[in-house]
Amino acid sequence: MRFGHIDRIRAIAVLCMVEVHTAAIIPPEGISVGHPAAFVAAAFGGMAAPMFVTISGWGIHTSATRRAADPTHDTGMWLRWLAPRVLLLGLCQLLVNLLLNVDRGGRFEWHTPGVLTLLAVAALLAPVLIRLSMRSRAGLMLLMVASPLALGDASGTDWTWWERVGSQGTSEWLARLLWNGTYPAVPWLGFVLLGSIIHDLADEPSARERNIALGLVATSVTAAVAAYEGIPWALTEGEAVLTFFPASPAFLVVSGTFVLLAHRALEGSESSGGEPRGGERLEFLEPAGRITLTIYVAHFAVLGAVASAMQGEPRLELVPAFAATIAHTLIWIPLAVWHQKHIPEVSLESLLRRLS
Repeated sequence: MRFGHIDRIRAIAVLCMVEVHTAAIIPPEGISVGHPAAFVAAAFGGMAAPMFVTISGWGIHTSATRRAADPTHDTGMWLRWLAPRVLLLGLCQLLVNLLLNVDRGGRFEWHTPGVLTLLAVAALLAPVLIRLSMRSRAGLMLLMVASPLALGDASGTDWTWWERVGSQGTSEWLARLLWNGTYPAVPWLGFVLLGSIIHDLADEPSARERNIALGLVATSVTAAVAAYEGIPWALTEGEAVLTFFPASPAFLVVSGTFVLLAHRALEGSESSGGEPRGGERLEFLEPAGRITLTIYVAHFAVLGAVASAMQGEPRLELVPAFAATIAHTLIWIPLAVWHQKHIPEVSLESLLRRLS
C-alpha cells in the first residue's frame, strides 16, 4: 500500500529539524526570547522533534509488525533485523556529534545521546511492544506523559545545555540516554508509542479525530493556566507551562495533539484508498521523506562547517540570518528529488535495507 502522506509528514518533520538546528547555529543579532521571530523558530522546533520521533515510531512499528507476521521469522531473523538498525543509528549519532562538536563551535560532545540513540532504543523494544495490545501501549504512553512529574529534579529541570549534553562515565551517559538527556527514552518513547497507535488506528479516522478534539481541549487548558499564572506558555527551557528541556507533561500532550492533527490533515482519504491531502501538488515532498535519516545526518555536515567558520565572528543581522536559515532548509527538497531520480541507492536508508 502506498503511504504518500507518511512520506510527506517525514519530509516536513526532517525539514523542520533542519530549520531549528540552522537557526540555533546562526541566530540573528538582537533577537530576544519574546521576539516574534524567536517564537516562530521555537514553534518549529517544538513540533519538529515530536513529529520526527512519532513518524519514526510508526515506521519501526510497521516494519516490526510485518516481520512478526511471518511464521518463519525466528530469533535469528529478529537479530538480523535489529542489529543493523541499532548499530547504524548509534554510528550516525556519533557522526552527528562529531560533525557539530563543541570543539569546532558546535553544540554536542562527541558522546552525547540524542534523537538517533532514542530511535535505537525504540528499535530494541519493538519486538516486545508489537506484542502488546493497543490499550496497553496507550497506557504506557500515558505513563510517559506523567513520567516528568515522577522524575522531578532527576530530569535536570535547572540544568544548562552543557550539563544536559555532557556526561562523566558510563552511569551518567546511561542517565542522559534514559531520563535526563536531550531526547531521553523517558518520556520521549511516548511519541514512539503514539506512532504505533496511529498505525493501529489507520482505518479509524473518527477515533483519531476524537483524540485530536480531546487534545485541543487540553491545549486550551494549558494556555489558560499560563495566562492565569502569568507565566510564559512555552519556552525551550525555564519557567513555563510547556518546556522542551526537559519535556514537561503539558508539552508532551500539546505536541502530541499537533502531531495527530498534522497527520490527519495530510492523510486526506489515502487510508480509504483515495489520495493524500494536496494530491499531486505535494508530491514534491515525498522524495525527502524517503531519505530522512540521510538528510538528518548530511545537514549536520553543513552546519558543522558553518559553525567552525563562524567561531569568533559577529552574528548576522535578522534578514541575512533568516534568509540563510530558509535557504538551507528548502534546498534539501530539490536535492532529495535529484537524489531519488539519479542515485536512490546511495543513502543510509538503502544501506540499512541491504544490511537487513
